[in-house]
Amino acid sequence: MDTVELGLVNWGVIILYLLGMLGVGIYFTRRASASTDSYFRAEGRIPAWAAGFSIYATTLSAITYMSTPEQAYLNDWAYAAGNLAIFAIVPLLIHFYIPFFRKLNVTTAYDYLEERFNPLIRVLGSLMFVLFHIGRIAVVVYLPTLAITSVTDMSPLLVAGLVGALAVLYTFLGGIEGVIWSDVIQGIILLAGAVVILVAGFLAIDGGLGTVISDGMADGKFITGANWDLTNTAAAAIPIIFIGSVFNNLYQYTGSQDVVQRYQTTASLKDTAKSLITNGILALITIPLFYGMGTMLYSYYARGTSLPEGVNTSAIVPYFVVSVLPAGLAGLVIAAILAAAQSTLSSSMNSISACLTVDVWNRFGQSRGLKPASVGVARGIIIVAGLLGVGVALYLVSTNQAETWNLFLSIMGLFGVPLAAVFALGIFTRRANGAGVLLGLAAGSVAAWIAQSNGANPFTVSTIGFLVTLAAGYLLSLLWSAVRGSDDHDITPLTIFGTDTAYTRRGTAAEEAAADRR
Repeated sequence: MDTVELGLVNWGVIILYLLGMLGVGIYFTRRASASTDSYFRAEGRIPAWAAGFSIYATTLSAITYMSTPEQAYLNDWAYAAGNLAIFAIVPLLIHFYIPFFRKLNVTTAYDYLEERFNPLIRVLGSLMFVLFHIGRIAVVVYLPTLAITSVTDMSPLLVAGLVGALAVLYTFLGGIEGVIWSDVIQGIILLAGAVVILVAGFLAIDGGLGTVISDGMADGKFITGANWDLTNTAAAAIPIIFIGSVFNNLYQYTGSQDVVQRYQTTASLKDTAKSLITNGILALITIPLFYGMGTMLYSYYARGTSLPEGVNTSAIVPYFVVSVLPAGLAGLVIAAILAAAQSTLSSSMNSISACLTVDVWNRFGQSRGLKPASVGVARGIIIVAGLLGVGVALYLVSTNQAETWNLFLSIMGLFGVPLAAVFALGIFTRRANGAGVLLGLAAGSVAAWIAQSNGANPFTVSTIGFLVTLAAGYLLSLLWSAVRGSDDHDITPLTIFGTDTAYTRRGTAAEEAAADRR
Protein backbone atom coordinates (compact mmCIF):
# COMPACT_ATOMS: atom_id res chain seq x y z
CA MET A 1 0.00 0.00 0.00
CA ASP A 2 1.05 3.64 -0.29
CA THR A 3 3.20 4.87 2.56
CA VAL A 4 2.36 7.89 4.73
CA GLU A 5 5.41 9.78 5.95
CA LEU A 6 5.79 10.21 9.70
CA GLY A 7 7.46 13.61 9.49
CA LEU A 8 10.06 15.29 11.68
CA VAL A 9 7.78 15.98 14.65
CA ASN A 10 6.68 12.36 14.98
CA TRP A 11 10.24 11.11 14.55
CA GLY A 12 11.33 13.55 17.25
CA VAL A 13 8.81 12.08 19.71
CA ILE A 14 9.87 8.53 18.86
CA ILE A 15 13.58 9.34 19.27
CA LEU A 16 12.94 11.01 22.65
CA TYR A 17 11.13 7.87 23.81
CA LEU A 18 13.96 5.59 22.63
CA LEU A 19 16.59 7.75 24.33
CA GLY A 20 14.52 7.71 27.53
CA MET A 21 14.48 3.91 27.58
CA LEU A 22 18.22 3.84 27.05
CA GLY A 23 18.59 6.25 29.96
CA VAL A 24 16.69 3.89 32.27
CA GLY A 25 19.08 1.04 31.41
CA ILE A 26 22.11 3.25 32.03
CA TYR A 27 20.70 4.45 35.37
CA PHE A 28 20.44 0.91 36.76
CA THR A 29 23.71 -0.39 35.33
CA ARG A 30 25.73 -0.07 38.55
CA ARG A 31 23.19 -1.96 40.69
CA ALA A 32 22.69 -4.64 38.06
CA SER A 33 26.43 -5.28 37.82
CA ALA A 34 26.79 -6.11 41.51
CA SER A 35 25.90 -9.82 41.17
CA THR A 36 23.79 -12.23 39.14
CA ASP A 37 21.26 -12.18 42.02
CA SER A 38 20.90 -8.41 41.62
CA TYR A 39 20.87 -8.75 37.82
CA PHE A 40 18.06 -11.33 37.77
CA ARG A 41 16.08 -10.64 40.98
CA ALA A 42 16.79 -7.00 41.98
CA GLU A 43 17.28 -8.31 45.55
CA GLY A 44 13.60 -7.72 46.43
CA ARG A 45 13.69 -3.95 45.85
CA ILE A 46 10.65 -3.69 43.54
CA PRO A 47 7.36 -2.35 45.03
CA ALA A 48 4.26 -4.48 44.47
CA TRP A 49 2.49 -1.99 42.19
CA ALA A 50 5.52 -1.71 39.91
CA ALA A 51 5.91 -5.51 39.71
CA GLY A 52 2.21 -5.78 38.81
CA PHE A 53 2.54 -3.12 36.12
CA SER A 54 5.62 -4.93 34.81
CA ILE A 55 3.78 -8.27 34.61
CA TYR A 56 0.99 -6.54 32.71
CA ALA A 57 3.34 -4.81 30.26
CA THR A 58 5.30 -8.02 29.76
CA THR A 59 2.27 -10.19 28.99
CA LEU A 60 0.53 -7.50 26.91
CA SER A 61 3.23 -6.71 24.31
CA ALA A 62 2.88 -5.54 20.72
CA ILE A 63 1.04 -8.80 20.05
CA THR A 64 -1.86 -7.42 22.07
CA TYR A 65 -1.41 -3.82 20.95
CA MET A 66 -1.72 -4.61 17.26
CA SER A 67 -3.29 -8.07 17.09
CA THR A 68 -6.14 -7.52 19.57
CA PRO A 69 -7.61 -4.63 17.53
CA GLU A 70 -6.99 -6.69 14.38
CA GLN A 71 -8.99 -9.57 15.87
CA ALA A 72 -11.88 -7.26 16.83
CA TYR A 73 -11.72 -5.55 13.41
CA LEU A 74 -11.87 -8.82 11.48
CA ASN A 75 -14.18 -10.73 13.82
CA ASP A 76 -15.55 -9.77 17.24
CA TRP A 77 -14.80 -9.57 20.98
CA ALA A 78 -14.83 -13.32 21.65
CA TYR A 79 -11.10 -13.42 22.45
CA ALA A 80 -11.77 -11.10 25.40
CA ALA A 81 -12.63 -14.28 27.31
CA GLY A 82 -8.86 -14.70 27.55
CA ASN A 83 -8.58 -11.50 29.61
CA LEU A 84 -11.31 -12.75 31.93
CA ALA A 85 -9.32 -15.96 32.32
CA ILE A 86 -6.33 -13.95 33.59
CA PHE A 87 -8.44 -12.37 36.32
CA ALA A 88 -10.06 -15.70 37.16
CA ILE A 89 -6.78 -17.51 37.88
CA VAL A 90 -5.33 -14.82 40.20
CA PRO A 91 -6.72 -16.47 43.41
CA LEU A 92 -5.39 -19.85 42.21
CA LEU A 93 -1.94 -18.34 41.69
CA ILE A 94 -1.86 -16.59 45.05
CA HIS A 95 -3.00 -19.59 47.11
CA PHE A 96 -1.53 -22.59 45.30
CA TYR A 97 1.47 -21.57 43.20
CA ILE A 98 3.31 -18.53 44.52
CA PRO A 99 3.99 -19.98 48.02
CA PHE A 100 6.20 -22.70 46.49
CA PHE A 101 8.27 -20.30 44.41
CA ARG A 102 8.77 -18.10 47.47
CA LYS A 103 9.48 -21.08 49.72
CA LEU A 104 12.35 -22.26 47.52
CA ASN A 105 13.54 -18.68 46.91
CA VAL A 106 14.05 -19.64 43.26
CA THR A 107 15.80 -17.56 40.61
CA THR A 108 14.06 -19.55 37.85
CA ALA A 109 10.73 -21.35 37.88
CA TYR A 110 12.44 -24.56 36.82
CA ASP A 111 14.39 -24.84 40.07
CA TYR A 112 11.07 -26.01 41.51
CA LEU A 113 10.86 -28.77 38.88
CA GLU A 114 14.25 -30.17 39.90
CA GLU A 115 13.35 -30.28 43.58
CA ARG A 116 9.94 -31.78 42.87
CA PHE A 117 11.04 -34.20 40.12
CA ASN A 118 14.62 -34.33 38.80
CA PRO A 119 17.34 -32.25 37.07
CA LEU A 120 16.38 -33.47 33.57
CA ILE A 121 12.88 -32.00 33.83
CA ARG A 122 14.37 -28.75 35.10
CA VAL A 123 16.63 -28.44 32.07
CA LEU A 124 13.90 -29.55 29.66
CA GLY A 125 11.44 -27.02 31.10
CA SER A 126 14.04 -24.29 30.91
CA LEU A 127 14.95 -25.08 27.29
CA MET A 128 11.27 -25.25 26.27
CA PHE A 129 10.87 -21.77 27.72
CA VAL A 130 13.91 -20.56 25.78
CA LEU A 131 12.58 -21.97 22.48
CA PHE A 132 9.13 -20.50 23.05
CA HIS A 133 10.54 -17.08 23.86
CA ILE A 134 12.87 -16.99 20.88
CA GLY A 135 9.67 -17.41 18.84
CA ARG A 136 7.94 -14.78 20.95
CA ILE A 137 10.78 -12.30 20.46
CA ALA A 138 10.47 -12.85 16.73
CA VAL A 139 6.73 -12.10 16.66
CA VAL A 140 7.17 -9.09 18.95
CA VAL A 141 9.96 -7.62 16.79
CA TYR A 142 7.97 -8.35 13.64
CA LEU A 143 4.90 -6.35 14.68
CA PRO A 144 6.53 -2.92 15.24
CA THR A 145 8.67 -3.57 12.16
CA LEU A 146 5.45 -4.08 10.23
CA ALA A 147 3.98 -0.99 11.88
CA ILE A 148 6.79 1.32 10.82
CA THR A 149 7.52 -0.14 7.39
CA SER A 150 3.83 0.00 6.50
CA VAL A 151 3.86 3.79 6.87
CA THR A 152 7.42 4.70 5.82
CA ASP A 153 9.96 3.71 3.20
CA MET A 154 12.41 2.42 5.83
CA SER A 155 14.03 -0.97 5.33
CA PRO A 156 12.54 -3.79 7.46
CA LEU A 157 16.10 -4.89 8.22
CA LEU A 158 16.92 -1.45 9.63
CA VAL A 159 13.71 -1.20 11.67
CA ALA A 160 13.96 -4.71 13.12
CA GLY A 161 17.60 -4.09 13.94
CA LEU A 162 16.84 -0.81 15.73
CA VAL A 163 13.88 -2.21 17.71
CA GLY A 164 15.84 -5.29 18.76
CA ALA A 165 19.17 -3.53 19.35
CA LEU A 166 17.77 -0.91 21.73
CA ALA A 167 15.89 -3.54 23.75
CA VAL A 168 19.08 -5.62 23.93
CA LEU A 169 21.08 -2.58 25.04
CA TYR A 170 18.95 -1.44 27.98
CA THR A 171 18.32 -5.04 29.07
CA PHE A 172 22.06 -5.69 28.82
CA LEU A 173 22.81 -2.66 31.01
CA GLY A 174 20.07 -2.47 33.63
CA GLY A 175 19.19 -6.10 34.45
CA ILE A 176 15.76 -6.98 35.78
CA GLU A 177 15.45 -3.76 37.79
CA GLY A 178 16.00 -1.66 34.68
CA VAL A 179 13.59 -3.92 32.78
CA ILE A 180 10.82 -3.54 35.36
CA TRP A 181 11.04 0.25 35.62
CA SER A 182 11.17 0.45 31.83
CA ASP A 183 8.02 -1.70 31.82
CA VAL A 184 6.28 0.76 34.13
CA ILE A 185 7.08 3.70 31.83
CA GLN A 186 6.19 1.69 28.74
CA GLY A 187 2.93 0.47 30.30
CA ILE A 188 1.83 4.04 30.97
CA ILE A 189 2.77 5.09 27.43
CA LEU A 190 0.96 2.17 25.77
CA LEU A 191 -2.24 2.74 27.77
CA ALA A 192 -2.13 6.47 27.00
CA GLY A 193 -1.59 5.66 23.32
CA ALA A 194 -4.65 3.38 23.28
CA VAL A 195 -6.82 6.11 24.82
CA VAL A 196 -5.56 8.63 22.24
CA ILE A 197 -6.43 6.28 19.36
CA LEU A 198 -9.94 5.66 20.71
CA VAL A 199 -10.70 9.33 21.30
CA ALA A 200 -9.32 10.33 17.88
CA GLY A 201 -11.41 7.64 16.21
CA PHE A 202 -14.63 8.66 17.96
CA LEU A 203 -14.04 12.28 16.96
CA ALA A 204 -13.38 11.29 13.32
CA ILE A 205 -16.59 9.26 12.99
CA ASP A 206 -19.89 11.06 12.49
CA GLY A 207 -21.90 10.24 15.60
CA GLY A 208 -18.84 9.13 17.56
CA LEU A 209 -19.21 6.38 20.15
CA GLY A 210 -22.91 5.91 19.42
CA THR A 211 -22.20 5.16 15.76
CA VAL A 212 -19.45 2.69 16.67
CA ILE A 213 -21.76 0.82 19.05
CA SER A 214 -24.58 0.83 16.48
CA ASP A 215 -22.32 -0.50 13.71
CA GLY A 216 -20.83 -3.11 16.00
CA MET A 217 -24.23 -4.42 17.10
CA ALA A 218 -25.65 -4.40 13.57
CA ASP A 219 -22.71 -6.35 12.12
CA GLY A 220 -22.10 -8.76 15.01
CA LYS A 221 -18.82 -7.18 16.08
CA PHE A 222 -19.35 -7.64 19.82
CA ILE A 223 -20.69 -10.93 21.21
CA THR A 224 -23.50 -12.88 19.51
CA GLY A 225 -25.20 -16.21 19.96
CA ALA A 226 -22.82 -17.74 17.43
CA ASN A 227 -19.94 -17.12 19.84
CA TRP A 228 -21.46 -19.72 22.19
CA ASP A 229 -22.07 -22.37 19.53
CA LEU A 230 -19.74 -25.29 20.30
CA THR A 231 -20.59 -26.93 16.96
CA ASN A 232 -19.32 -23.95 14.95
CA THR A 233 -16.03 -25.03 13.35
CA ALA A 234 -15.34 -21.67 11.69
CA ALA A 235 -14.31 -20.00 14.96
CA ALA A 236 -13.68 -21.00 18.56
CA ALA A 237 -16.67 -20.67 20.89
CA ILE A 238 -16.30 -18.53 24.02
CA PRO A 239 -16.24 -21.53 26.42
CA ILE A 240 -13.37 -23.05 24.40
CA ILE A 241 -11.56 -19.70 24.30
CA PHE A 242 -11.96 -19.29 28.07
CA ILE A 243 -10.80 -22.82 28.93
CA GLY A 244 -7.89 -22.69 26.49
CA SER A 245 -6.93 -19.25 27.84
CA VAL A 246 -6.94 -20.57 31.41
CA PHE A 247 -4.32 -23.12 30.36
CA ASN A 248 -2.38 -20.55 28.32
CA ASN A 249 -2.33 -18.17 31.26
CA LEU A 250 -1.42 -20.92 33.71
CA TYR A 251 1.70 -21.40 31.63
CA GLN A 252 2.48 -17.69 31.49
CA TYR A 253 1.98 -17.18 35.23
CA THR A 254 3.46 -20.43 36.56
CA GLY A 255 5.77 -21.97 33.97
CA SER A 256 7.06 -18.91 32.13
CA GLN A 257 10.22 -17.48 33.63
CA ASP A 258 9.58 -13.88 32.52
CA VAL A 259 6.56 -13.64 34.87
CA VAL A 260 7.76 -15.96 37.65
CA GLN A 261 10.99 -13.94 37.85
CA ARG A 262 8.94 -10.92 38.97
CA TYR A 263 7.54 -12.81 41.93
CA GLN A 264 11.03 -12.81 43.44
CA THR A 265 11.68 -9.10 42.89
CA THR A 266 9.21 -8.06 45.62
CA ALA A 267 9.97 -8.10 49.33
CA SER A 268 7.30 -10.55 50.52
CA LEU A 269 4.57 -13.03 49.56
CA LYS A 270 1.98 -10.36 50.39
CA ASP A 271 3.58 -7.94 47.93
CA THR A 272 3.64 -10.62 45.24
CA ALA A 273 -0.09 -11.17 45.76
CA LYS A 274 -0.70 -7.42 45.42
CA SER A 275 1.28 -7.35 42.17
CA LEU A 276 -0.91 -10.12 40.71
CA ILE A 277 -4.11 -8.32 41.72
CA THR A 278 -2.80 -5.14 40.06
CA ASN A 279 -2.05 -7.10 36.91
CA GLY A 280 -5.50 -8.73 36.93
CA ILE A 281 -7.24 -5.34 37.12
CA LEU A 282 -5.13 -4.00 34.25
CA ALA A 283 -6.04 -7.09 32.18
CA LEU A 284 -9.72 -6.19 32.57
CA ILE A 285 -9.04 -2.58 31.52
CA THR A 286 -7.46 -3.97 28.35
CA ILE A 287 -10.83 -5.32 27.12
CA PRO A 288 -12.66 -2.03 26.36
CA LEU A 289 -9.44 -0.29 25.30
CA PHE A 290 -8.05 -2.69 22.70
CA TYR A 291 -11.18 -4.53 21.56
CA GLY A 292 -12.96 -1.19 21.45
CA MET A 293 -10.13 0.07 19.26
CA GLY A 294 -10.76 -2.72 16.76
CA THR A 295 -14.51 -2.05 16.62
CA MET A 296 -13.88 1.67 16.20
CA LEU A 297 -11.52 0.94 13.27
CA TYR A 298 -14.16 -1.31 11.69
CA SER A 299 -16.74 1.48 11.90
CA TYR A 300 -14.29 4.10 10.61
CA TYR A 301 -13.23 2.12 7.54
CA ALA A 302 -16.78 0.87 6.85
CA ARG A 303 -18.04 4.46 6.52
CA GLY A 304 -16.38 5.81 3.42
CA THR A 305 -12.67 5.82 4.26
CA SER A 306 -11.48 2.55 2.81
CA LEU A 307 -8.22 0.78 3.52
CA PRO A 308 -5.70 0.66 0.66
CA GLU A 309 -5.87 -2.48 -1.43
CA GLY A 310 -3.65 -5.32 -0.21
CA VAL A 311 -3.14 -3.90 3.28
CA ASN A 312 -1.88 -6.36 5.90
CA THR A 313 -4.51 -6.14 8.64
CA SER A 314 -1.81 -6.53 11.30
CA ALA A 315 -0.78 -2.97 10.31
CA ILE A 316 -4.23 -1.42 10.58
CA VAL A 317 -3.49 0.36 13.88
CA PRO A 318 -0.33 2.19 12.77
CA TYR A 319 -1.90 3.02 9.40
CA PHE A 320 -4.84 4.69 11.16
CA VAL A 321 -2.47 6.48 13.53
CA VAL A 322 -0.34 8.17 10.88
CA SER A 323 -3.33 8.81 8.58
CA VAL A 324 -5.62 10.44 11.13
CA LEU A 325 -3.72 11.64 14.19
CA PRO A 326 -1.96 15.02 14.15
CA ALA A 327 1.83 15.28 14.22
CA GLY A 328 3.23 14.59 17.65
CA LEU A 329 0.30 12.46 18.77
CA ALA A 330 1.01 10.00 15.96
CA GLY A 331 4.62 9.81 17.12
CA LEU A 332 3.42 9.17 20.68
CA VAL A 333 1.25 6.26 19.56
CA ILE A 334 3.99 4.72 17.39
CA ALA A 335 6.21 5.06 20.48
CA ALA A 336 3.48 3.22 22.42
CA ILE A 337 3.63 0.34 19.91
CA LEU A 338 7.39 0.26 20.34
CA ALA A 339 6.90 0.36 24.13
CA ALA A 340 4.55 -2.62 23.98
CA ALA A 341 7.15 -4.51 21.95
CA GLN A 342 10.19 -3.58 23.98
CA SER A 343 8.62 -4.34 27.37
CA THR A 344 8.17 -7.92 26.19
CA LEU A 345 11.52 -8.12 24.41
CA SER A 346 13.50 -7.00 27.44
CA SER A 347 11.64 -9.39 29.73
CA SER A 348 12.08 -12.33 27.37
CA MET A 349 15.79 -11.70 26.89
CA ASN A 350 16.51 -11.23 30.59
CA SER A 351 14.56 -14.39 31.39
CA ILE A 352 16.26 -16.45 28.67
CA SER A 353 19.57 -15.32 30.13
CA ALA A 354 18.44 -16.30 33.64
CA CYS A 355 17.43 -19.78 32.46
CA LEU A 356 20.63 -20.53 30.56
CA THR A 357 22.80 -18.99 33.28
CA VAL A 358 21.17 -20.56 36.33
CA ASP A 359 19.60 -23.77 35.00
CA VAL A 360 22.39 -24.80 32.64
CA TRP A 361 25.70 -23.00 33.27
CA ASN A 362 25.62 -22.82 37.07
CA ARG A 363 23.71 -26.06 37.61
CA PHE A 364 25.90 -28.30 35.46
CA GLY A 365 29.00 -26.29 34.58
CA GLN A 366 30.43 -26.15 38.09
CA SER A 367 30.56 -29.93 38.34
CA ARG A 368 32.83 -29.79 35.27
CA GLY A 369 35.15 -27.18 36.71
CA LEU A 370 33.50 -24.03 35.30
CA LYS A 371 33.23 -20.96 37.51
CA PRO A 372 29.75 -19.65 38.40
CA ALA A 373 28.41 -17.46 35.63
CA SER A 374 29.20 -13.77 35.95
CA VAL A 375 27.02 -10.84 34.98
CA GLY A 376 29.18 -10.70 31.83
CA VAL A 377 28.08 -14.20 30.81
CA ALA A 378 24.44 -13.29 31.45
CA ARG A 379 24.79 -10.20 29.28
CA GLY A 380 26.42 -12.19 26.48
CA ILE A 381 23.45 -14.57 26.41
CA ILE A 382 21.10 -11.58 26.08
CA ILE A 383 22.94 -10.47 22.93
CA VAL A 384 22.71 -13.93 21.35
CA ALA A 385 19.00 -14.29 22.21
CA GLY A 386 18.28 -10.88 20.69
CA LEU A 387 20.10 -11.72 17.47
CA LEU A 388 18.25 -15.02 17.08
CA GLY A 389 14.86 -13.41 17.69
CA VAL A 390 15.52 -10.59 15.21
CA GLY A 391 16.63 -13.16 12.62
CA VAL A 392 13.35 -15.07 12.88
CA ALA A 393 11.43 -11.76 12.81
CA LEU A 394 13.00 -10.93 9.46
CA TYR A 395 11.73 -14.25 8.15
CA LEU A 396 8.19 -13.27 9.25
CA VAL A 397 8.64 -9.92 7.48
CA SER A 398 9.73 -11.66 4.27
CA THR A 399 6.63 -13.92 4.35
CA ASN A 400 4.25 -11.03 5.29
CA GLN A 401 2.52 -12.92 8.09
CA ALA A 402 -0.95 -11.74 9.15
CA GLU A 403 -3.21 -12.69 12.09
CA THR A 404 -0.13 -12.94 14.30
CA TRP A 405 -2.09 -13.56 17.49
CA ASN A 406 -3.08 -17.01 16.28
CA LEU A 407 0.54 -17.62 15.28
CA PHE A 408 1.68 -16.68 18.79
CA LEU A 409 -0.99 -18.84 20.44
CA SER A 410 0.02 -21.79 18.26
CA ILE A 411 3.64 -21.49 19.43
CA MET A 412 2.46 -21.33 23.03
CA GLY A 413 0.23 -24.40 22.65
CA LEU A 414 3.18 -26.48 21.41
CA PHE A 415 6.02 -25.28 23.63
CA GLY A 416 4.37 -23.77 26.69
CA VAL A 417 1.04 -25.18 27.82
CA PRO A 418 2.17 -28.82 28.29
CA LEU A 419 4.76 -27.48 30.72
CA ALA A 420 1.99 -25.79 32.73
CA ALA A 421 0.53 -29.26 33.28
CA VAL A 422 3.88 -30.42 34.67
CA PHE A 423 3.76 -27.68 37.32
CA ALA A 424 0.15 -28.62 38.11
CA LEU A 425 1.15 -32.29 38.55
CA GLY A 426 3.95 -31.25 40.87
CA ILE A 427 1.83 -28.99 43.06
CA PHE A 428 -1.53 -30.79 43.18
CA THR A 429 -0.41 -34.44 43.40
CA ARG A 430 2.01 -36.45 45.53
CA ARG A 431 2.14 -39.46 43.22
CA ALA A 432 3.54 -37.77 40.12
CA ASN A 433 7.23 -38.59 39.58
CA GLY A 434 10.00 -37.57 37.20
CA ALA A 435 9.79 -40.48 34.77
CA GLY A 436 6.00 -40.39 34.46
CA VAL A 437 5.87 -36.63 34.06
CA LEU A 438 8.61 -36.69 31.41
CA LEU A 439 6.66 -39.25 29.35
CA GLY A 440 3.45 -37.30 29.91
CA LEU A 441 5.11 -34.10 28.70
CA ALA A 442 6.17 -35.86 25.50
CA ALA A 443 2.65 -37.24 25.02
CA GLY A 444 1.05 -33.82 25.57
CA SER A 445 3.38 -32.06 23.13
CA VAL A 446 2.76 -34.71 20.46
CA ALA A 447 -1.01 -34.51 21.01
CA ALA A 448 -0.91 -30.71 20.69
CA TRP A 449 1.11 -30.98 17.48
CA ILE A 450 -1.34 -33.52 16.00
CA ALA A 451 -4.30 -31.31 16.91
CA GLN A 452 -2.67 -28.28 15.34
CA SER A 453 -1.75 -30.25 12.20
CA ASN A 454 -5.41 -31.22 11.81
CA GLY A 455 -6.59 -27.62 11.86
CA ALA A 456 -7.71 -27.26 15.48
CA ASN A 457 -7.95 -23.67 16.72
CA PRO A 458 -5.20 -22.49 19.12
CA PHE A 459 -7.41 -22.75 22.21
CA THR A 460 -8.33 -26.35 21.47
CA VAL A 461 -4.64 -27.13 20.90
CA SER A 462 -3.79 -25.66 24.31
CA THR A 463 -6.60 -27.56 26.03
CA ILE A 464 -5.53 -30.86 24.46
CA GLY A 465 -1.85 -30.25 25.26
CA PHE A 466 -2.61 -29.52 28.92
CA LEU A 467 -5.11 -32.31 29.56
CA VAL A 468 -3.12 -35.03 27.78
CA THR A 469 0.05 -34.07 29.67
CA LEU A 470 -1.86 -34.02 32.96
CA ALA A 471 -3.62 -37.37 32.49
CA ALA A 472 -0.70 -39.21 30.87
CA GLY A 473 1.80 -37.80 33.34
CA TYR A 474 -0.22 -38.95 36.35
CA LEU A 475 -1.11 -42.41 35.03
CA LEU A 476 2.40 -43.12 33.82
CA SER A 477 3.76 -41.98 37.19
CA LEU A 478 1.56 -44.54 38.93
CA LEU A 479 2.76 -47.22 36.53
CA TRP A 480 6.42 -46.28 37.00
CA SER A 481 6.08 -46.33 40.79
CA ALA A 482 4.48 -49.77 40.65
CA VAL A 483 7.39 -51.11 38.59
CA ARG A 484 10.40 -49.22 39.97
CA GLY A 485 9.30 -47.95 43.37
CA SER A 486 9.11 -44.34 44.54
CA ASP A 487 11.65 -41.67 45.45
CA ASP A 488 12.37 -41.71 49.19
CA HIS A 489 12.90 -37.93 49.31
CA ASP A 490 9.97 -36.18 51.03
CA ILE A 491 8.38 -33.88 48.46
CA THR A 492 5.16 -33.25 50.44
CA PRO A 493 6.20 -29.65 51.36
CA LEU A 494 6.31 -28.89 47.61
CA THR A 495 2.66 -29.90 47.16
CA ILE A 496 -0.62 -28.45 48.41
CA PHE A 497 -0.54 -31.11 51.11
CA GLY A 498 2.40 -29.40 52.79
CA THR A 499 2.11 -25.72 51.90
CA ASP A 500 3.06 -24.52 55.39
CA THR A 501 5.73 -27.17 55.95
CA ALA A 502 9.43 -26.38 55.65
CA TYR A 503 11.28 -28.13 52.82
CA THR A 504 14.79 -29.60 52.84
CA ARG A 505 16.46 -29.42 49.44
CA ARG A 506 17.68 -32.66 47.89
CA GLY A 507 21.36 -31.70 48.02
CA THR A 508 21.05 -30.54 51.61
CA ALA A 509 19.34 -33.77 52.65
CA ALA A 510 22.08 -35.86 51.04
CA GLU A 511 24.80 -33.84 52.76
CA GLU A 512 23.10 -34.23 56.15
CA ALA A 513 22.75 -37.99 55.62
CA ALA A 514 26.44 -38.25 54.73
CA ALA A 515 27.37 -36.28 57.81
CA ASP A 516 25.28 -38.62 59.99
CA ARG A 517 27.06 -41.66 58.49
CA ARG A 518 30.42 -40.12 59.34
